[in-house]
Amino acid sequence: MDPEGRVARRRSSLLPWLLLLWSRLALGTLSFGSSPHGVLHDLLSEQQLLEVEDLSLSLLQGGGLGPQSLPPDLPNLDPECRELLLDFANSSAELTGCIVRSARPVRLCQTCYPLFQQVANKMDNISRAVGNTSESHSCARSLLMTDRMQIVVILSEFFNSTWKEANCANCLTNSQELSNSTVYFLSLFNHTLTCFEHNLQESSHSFLQPRNYSEVCKNCREAYKNLSSLYSEMQKKNELENKAEPGTHLCIDVEDAMNITRKLWSRTFNCSVPCSDTVPVIAVSVFILFLPVVFYLSSFLHSEQKKRKLILPKRLKSSTSFANIHENSN
Repeated sequence: MDPEGRVARRRSSLLPWLLLLWSRLALGTLSFGSSPHGVLHDLLSEQQLLEVEDLSLSLLQGGGLGPQSLPPDLPNLDPECRELLLDFANSSAELTGCIVRSARPVRLCQTCYPLFQQVANKMDNISRAVGNTSESHSCARSLLMTDRMQIVVILSEFFNSTWKEANCANCLTNSQELSNSTVYFLSLFNHTLTCFEHNLQESSHSFLQPRNYSEVCKNCREAYKNLSSLYSEMQKKNELENKAEPGTHLCIDVEDAMNITRKLWSRTFNCSVPCSDTVPVIAVSVFILFLPVVFYLSSFLHSEQKKRKLILPKRLKSSTSFANIHENSN
């Protein structure tokens, strides 16, 4: 006789006693603190009682009454398809962790772009039918279109929308590397923050006096001006390249870095950058203001003042001379 079948039948025969025990617990006639020995001792032998306890523990720990196996009608992935799903899961977990860790301050594009590219490649491996075989079509269908939720598709769309909203493509080249302008901007940004930190440490020695940021404003003005000028140039270049798409932004890393620097400079340190074009602007404004005065004055001085002469008409002259002759004759 098969020993496994004998054990299964033995456990099945003990199942009614186990159900009786659980029903007593559910109805409250047997407290959890009391022992089942007093309840079933008169019905079962000691050996049967121990087997009931073992069966109860086995069921509570997730064990079944028979051998563990999946139902035959459940879909099962082939090893290659399961490997693709596992690769996508691991890559997605790494990218999700990178996105969350880079949320504040925003370092999303510069830190996570290799992981995003990796997730995109894993998704391409799943959705692309390699060799146009039926197995590859079945794998893509099983992972992407089988159920209503489509978890893999939703997760992939979330990563794509996040990447597009952050406009990370503006920081990268066609080869998915950080562009030279982005690298240079981040270098100036780090240099400016280092200047802030260095001058703050020097001004923090006097604890009795109120905090004075004049050293920060004076020593870091040039670094701040260079960073601000580069940011303005990048904005103008981005506007020229995206004339057909109004409202486009630089990548979120560059915008957040510039916002942080400006808040520190203007609000925290209360610094200002004098405009270098102030003197030429004032000179041109004064010249334009006095230009009408100069024009009218020069016209008055150089114009010839002519006296008005009264010219009598010829008929009036003839009549006047006739009147004089007539008076002389009298």
